[in-house]
Amino acid sequence: MPNGAAALTVEILPLKRQPFRIKLDSYGVVKPRTASALMSQVSGQVLFVDEAFRDGGFFTKGDLLVAIDDSDYLAEVNIAKANLITAQQNLTEELARVEQAALDWKRLGNEQQASDLVLRIPQQESANANLISAQAQLKIAQLALSRTKIIAPYSGRVISQDVDLGTVVSSNTVLAEIYATDYLEVRLAINNSDLAFVELPETNIDNSSTAKAINVTFTSDLIGKQSWTGKVVRTESEINSVSRQLYVVAQINNPFEQNLERGFSIKIGEYVSAQIEGKTIEDALSVPVTAIYQGSYVYIEQDGVLLRKDVKIAWQNDQYALIKSGLEAGQLLVITPLGQVSSGTAVRVAGNESAKPARVPEKRPLAADKGPGPANSTKQEK
Repeated sequence: MPNGAAALTVEILPLKRQPFRIKLDSYGVVKPRTASALMSQVSGQVLFVDEAFRDGGFFTKGDLLVAIDDSDYLAEVNIAKANLITAQQNLTEELARVEQAALDWKRLGNEQQASDLVLRIPQQESANANLISAQAQLKIAQLALSRTKIIAPYSGRVISQDVDLGTVVSSNTVLAEIYATDYLEVRLAINNSDLAFVELPETNIDNSSTAKAINVTFTSDLIGKQSWTGKVVRTESEINSVSRQLYVVAQINNPFEQNLERGFSIKIGEYVSAQIEGKTIEDALSVPVTAIYQGSYVYIEQDGVLLRKDVKIAWQNDQYALIKSGLEAGQLLVITPLGQVSSGTAVRVAGNESAKPARVPEKRPLAADKGPGPANSTKQEK
């Protein structure tokens, strides 16, 4: 330290190379994997509504959700059964007539082949056609009868209920809006500059994937602090023309079985923050972003004076930056926020802590901070 110089007191951070897990920040809106309008295929009065058939109610695949008056449809089935019996009887009688016509033709001593009309073949075919028609009419009547029972097509939840007991519905009446609950999806944006730091699953033309699904942690402050785990399962097929970002789709499996103890389930349309697990950079040199000035230089302490070092940044988030060039392991990074200072200014290390890492200071007011630890993530442009 130069004699007679007024020394600044600074904290330092000895630099060292170590593995650094990159995590990318994004955000999105929760959407259902499958959403459906549950519709009536027959008309009639609603006579039964399941207890779960209410806004927000949960149901299981195969549950009876709604029953429509089936009196008319039972009658149609009975009529179709009677017509089928009649058609079967008519065919039996006609087959007997065909057999008798052949015997009569031979008994008359005719040696040539009898015509189809003589042998009553057209009548037999007509009776057979009537039987087929009666069988089809019975199937149609039975199908209509079965459609008076509205069965859950999958395990899910009701978004909105549109009918109730006593409602008279017609064919194609919307009974409710529902969605599947096996997993939900969130569409997430990733900055182009971050694509090199994450191994995204890309779907090939044969629908195979080039990489494993990567982990995502979702958080929401809608009611208290909540979190869910999921995975990025696919990427979209184009770069968004407006944001110039690539979008990926993440799944939250069994979302309503997570955070049960909190008593508040995830909601369709809920805004969530996401932290996507990126690559682990081996032998990385990371520094707090608060120690970087104008995104291009830092100060180190050497022999009791400040030295300015120009740096190039490989990647950064709102808390840490990975240095591409300009710094070396073993150098003492000044992490105390400095005002207008110049290289060569005399400094004194606070508490003489040059032999061990100093704590990372609180960020300056203009720097955003979202979480502790070196495994943090980039913020996406909104």
